[in-house]
Amino acid sequence: MKAAERDGRTLSVLAAMPFLDRLELAAVAGVSEGTAHNALSHLHRDGLVGYVRHAAPLNASTRRWHVTAEGLQRIADDTGTSLRRLLHTHPVTAHRQRLLLARLDAVAVIYRLASSLGPPHRFLWYRSAALDAAMSLADGKTIAIIRQGATTDRTAFADRVRWLPNTQQALPRALLSLMPDELRLRQARRLLARYPGPVFLALERDVANAETDDRIWRVTSGDAVLSLDEALAHMRPGGRLPAESPLTRLAPPFDMALPEEPERVPDHLLPAVLKPSEKGVLDRLADWPWIAGEDLSAIIGLSTSRTSTLCLHLTRLGLVSRLSVRGRRRLALSRRGLALLARRDRASVSRAIRRWSARSVEDNGAVVWRDVTGSRSRPLSRAIEHTEAVHRFMATLLKQAKDTPGYRVSQVSPPHHAARYFRHRGRLRSIHPDAFGIVRAGSKTYPFFLEWERRAVHPSTMAARLAPYLRYYSSNRPLDEHGHRPLVLVVFEDPLAEANFLGVARREMERTGVTLPLWASYRERLETVGPLGAAWRNPEVLEATSVFH
Repeated sequence: MKAAERDGRTLSVLAAMPFLDRLELAAVAGVSEGTAHNALSHLHRDGLVGYVRHAAPLNASTRRWHVTAEGLQRIADDTGTSLRRLLHTHPVTAHRQRLLLARLDAVAVIYRLASSLGPPHRFLWYRSAALDAAMSLADGKTIAIIRQGATTDRTAFADRVRWLPNTQQALPRALLSLMPDELRLRQARRLLARYPGPVFLALERDVANAETDDRIWRVTSGDAVLSLDEALAHMRPGGRLPAESPLTRLAPPFDMALPEEPERVPDHLLPAVLKPSEKGVLDRLADWPWIAGEDLSAIIGLSTSRTSTLCLHLTRLGLVSRLSVRGRRRLALSRRGLALLARRDRASVSRAIRRWSARSVEDNGAVVWRDVTGSRSRPLSRAIEHTEAVHRFMATLLKQAKDTPGYRVSQVSPPHHAARYFRHRGRLRSIHPDAFGIVRAGSKTYPFFLEWERRAVHPSTMAARLAPYLRYYSSNRPLDEHGHRPLVLVVFEDPLAEANFLGVARREMERTGVTLPLWASYRERLETVGPLGAAWRNPEVLEATSVFH
């Protein structure tokens, strides 16, 4: 391949798919890695392409390349196309680049998936449509890609699914869905069953590291697990890529040089500046706002000093707030941090801030819960002792599992991701546990709901707390959603409340005929032996025992 042809192909591919790295570029362009390296070196030397450095928890550090304004002019000259036409038809305007940069962690995983499918005939990114991206292959097959971000709630994702057109002619033939965890993958299977073509779902972390012959893709019904090659074999040619209305803002690509002072980094370049460990801290703070530093350290698996260093840097960047609540320092995402994650996950920035802002109306350092502006953040700060108890339980569980051979905690979910909705006798019902988790002990899997009780200390309130779980476990929903019947772990402040609760639970299960996998404990015993130890009793097992064995 001649140098001019090689460089022209590289420019055209980067114009259609900005921020590919070198290996992805080689796969998408159908050239060798050496050819891609030589083309990028030559074009970069001439100022026709630039790059941003990028690393994320699911992606190794790499350079992600883009066409500069000079490179776009070269494409226009070589193809005889007007610059305005290129800005209309390619995601290379300043506005489109900012959108992709803000979503760069997600963009990297989707490019990893797209490059494993071979050179696309066409690839489209979407700004506001329900789909994240879509592509057509040389054999006529069309594929849509949709991703549920870690901070996206189930209702928002369900709304996106409902936005999909109902006719097969208006959509790509097949849909690949990237999910943040096992639970939300199982929930999405029902939502995506309405798609008019085959749907394949996989965990995002698996997609980021899988080869095409790795069996990671699930279908909407049944237990089949397929490789990407096998999924492609189930697809028929046909379908089409939905079109979006063109942008009216057609500013050419901008200079992406980073400022020398980190505090002055613009919002859209933060994903290129932050390290994977810093992004991990932000994700955990999105899950567990108002957390103390030592509990955050245990949840993310780093030393206290390392966690403190990361949080200080994130505070200087304006992404984390260090707040004093009742005389103790707590950590939460700032409004800028909430906006960063919302843009990454294509969620509403204003809704994220309205719900989760930890900012005080007075903004004078010490926080009084009445002044907290976030509608979901305010109750957590109001019941800060309860919030801290849940944080401490999950942190202790993770630390104990790390120190105990054969044990692993594969998932911990905060209360806003732990809620379950279901129908019971024609009415929509729900459970709202304080947390959800999955413990793996050898080959065994133990999902569990956690309830930390401070107010349910009378028989009537204890029975009221049990009622939603009795409804939930009266059906097959727990098994359908988790593959197992999750344990229900209830913790009290003192042993007397625990003993009374076991009596109430026995009577309620006998009255309803529903057996709950229910276990109870109290704070002092848990602090002595830990969640994995002999800390739990149920109405039939009066001697404390371990439930994870």
